[in-house]
Amino acid sequence: CDMREAVRRGGVLSTISVALWENICERTELRAQHSQGVASTHRAFHATRIQIAVAIIMEKDRIQHGRASVARNAGVISLAVMASRILGLVRDQVFAALFGAGLQYDAFLTAFRIPNLLRDLFAEGALSAAFVTTFTQVQQSKGAEEAFRLSNRVATALMILLGSICIVGWIFAPSIVYLLAPGFFDVPGKAELTIHLTRVMIPFLLLVALAAKAMGILNARNNFAIPAIAPVFFNLGSIIGGLFLGFTLGNFLGLSPIEGMAFGTLVGGFLQFAVQWPSLRRAGFRYRPMLSFTDPGVRQIMRLMGPAVIGTAAVQINVFVNTNFASEIVDPATGAVLNGPVSWLNYAFRFMQFPIGVFGVAIATAALPALSRSTANPDNSEFRQTLAHSLAQVF
Repeated sequence: CDMREAVRRGGVLSTISVALWENICERTELRAQHSQGVASTHRAFHATRIQIAVAIIMEKDRIQHGRASVARNAGVISLAVMASRILGLVRDQVFAALFGAGLQYDAFLTAFRIPNLLRDLFAEGALSAAFVTTFTQVQQSKGAEEAFRLSNRVATALMILLGSICIVGWIFAPSIVYLLAPGFFDVPGKAELTIHLTRVMIPFLLLVALAAKAMGILNARNNFAIPAIAPVFFNLGSIIGGLFLGFTLGNFLGLSPIEGMAFGTLVGGFLQFAVQWPSLRRAGFRYRPMLSFTDPGVRQIMRLMGPAVIGTAAVQINVFVNTNFASEIVDPATGAVLNGPVSWLNYAFRFMQFPIGVFGVAIATAALPALSRSTANPDNSEFRQTLAHSLAQVF
């Protein structure tokens, strides 16, 4: 078997196929040593070539199956994301019908933008990508039990860290609102309403971070349907819960309609997490409080989050600056700060995000676990082919 090292250098086979090759070679060499003639050696070598060809075909089939799996999962996620985006548009239509583009909806959007901005940075954006990658690698190398222990450590750290951020955000809500929308302080009652709604919705950050972590576990376990549907329950909870609290029970609870919609956002965030819990239980996950910032998996997640936060921050800084400018737009006829520009921007942003979510986010979510698993293989051909196939699907 003089070709053994050449096969490794050529990267023709994966680790599994190389091991099969070595096993075949050893058996062939034993046959050759015990054979009495050239014919028997030739037959052994002929059998070896057939077995090697079978191994190569099996390897190619495995890669093709992985690509087909990414496409199939991306289709499932696309349908779920499309349903979520449509419900998101319905949610905006409900707000437009009830509140229009004015003081109350401007205040609601700005208040919601504060936990939402942190969500995109630390929860569904950077944390989700870093967690799925690390969880998948640990699951591949050390097994599901160790991967679930890593998940418990991350969940405990999230609750402590984001719980602290929520408390700080509640205390310093006036300063945060002033940084984000200074023009609101020129309109009587607008800044005060925004500060109050910020304090109501700031816990949404913790709920959606836990939902994102649950989504990461299920995606790494090749369960894509339930995590993809979870945002649908957020929109349903936000709409139905908000209308029920704001308009049905509003007078009884002493809530204004816009306050009811703010509490409805918390209902939606809770449902987005709760709908994934049964699937987590079936996957074998059991939460146990654990905390270790020195754990290699936790440290890798924090290390991977750095570049992801920087990449995501570009969009969030843009949103921050746009909101800041929109809050100070003045009506040239009256010289007063206008109510509505923040709402106009949000409606336009929704339409822009629709195709990104349906195609880009869906394919990226489906491809990430497969790409993470392929990094455990020293042969990078599977990684390259899966990545190229995913990009081709986007185009």
